[in-house]
Amino acid sequence: MSNIYSIGFGVGTCNSKGEWLEVFFPHPVIYPTDEVASAVTGTLNIDGGNVAVALDTAQLQPLAEQLESAGASEQAAILRQFASSERPLVAVVLHSDDAPQSVPEAYLKLHLLSHRLVKPQGIKLDGVFGQLPNVAWTNQGAIDLQELPQRQLEARLKGELLEVSCVDKFPKMTNYVVPKGVRIAHTARVRLGAYLGEGTTIMHEGFVNFNAGTEGPGMIEGRISAGVFVGAGSDLGGGSSTMGTLSGGGNIVISLGEGCLLGANAGTGIPLGDRCTVESGLYITAGTKVAVLDDKGEVAESVKARDLAGKNDLLFRRNSSTGTVECLTNKSAVELNAELHSN
Repeated sequence: MSNIYSIGFGVGTCNSKGEWLEVFFPHPVIYPTDEVASAVTGTLNIDGGNVAVALDTAQLQPLAEQLESAGASEQAAILRQFASSERPLVAVVLHSDDAPQSVPEAYLKLHLLSHRLVKPQGIKLDGVFGQLPNVAWTNQGAIDLQELPQRQLEARLKGELLEVSCVDKFPKMTNYVVPKGVRIAHTARVRLGAYLGEGTTIMHEGFVNFNAGTEGPGMIEGRISAGVFVGAGSDLGGGSSTMGTLSGGGNIVISLGEGCLLGANAGTGIPLGDRCTVESGLYITAGTKVAVLDDKGEVAESVKARDLAGKNDLLFRRNSSTGTVECLTNKSAVELNAELHSN
């Protein structure tokens, strides 16, 4: 294995100043072989560090030949296709998993997540918001916000409509990556950088942020916030929520184990172990006072929810008479509908 973390060859969009707005990496590589790493760094004269190098057409054929000899035929084929590109091209080489320092670096890391090459919380994305520009995502691709009014006028003068689907730093994942074996009812609700394991279904109201996702299979009708990972066989009911690391959750890494259920409009601000259930309408935060019940239904102790973080087979519910949040052993595991998850 080489000392290079990742390599990607991309085609993207720049504004009129030559600044990158976005980059598409059709086949990123993580932990390339020594031969592939040497072919890239030698041909492009890269000595070290994390770099994004603009590619010109004169470099494509020699680099493709070196990669072919190194056994990277798929990468070589991509570079040969790049020869006909009318868009700017870039090569990104990451010698280490450090915080991204440019738009191409950030986009390569987001691609690694959505291509399932790394899992959420398994890659450094510190400061990614500061690296990514806010972009108008349109039916004509990414457009710099300062250039948008002129582009809208130009379209109208041609009798066309420039449709702006959203204004955001992150594009929707499916314009870059469609992982194998998933269903996504509303593609705008899954950002690039989401990790969707095989067998995952995202319903219309489901949402998955970047650096978050599912092991799969899973049924997601709620919100998976940034930094959150949901285990296999878990179900997020309609309107449910997970507390992310961007706001409210601080540095606490929230996760759901296998076979968990967040009921409709429920939520969690603590990590859940396997086979845990939070009843509909109940939101558990780290400071929530919880009455732990014994096998006779009597209160054994009163604790903060954070003291139950990561434990298996728990059922959280609210006592309808007293309003007290209670926790007892969950004797039934969630079983997902196999037919619904045959993606």
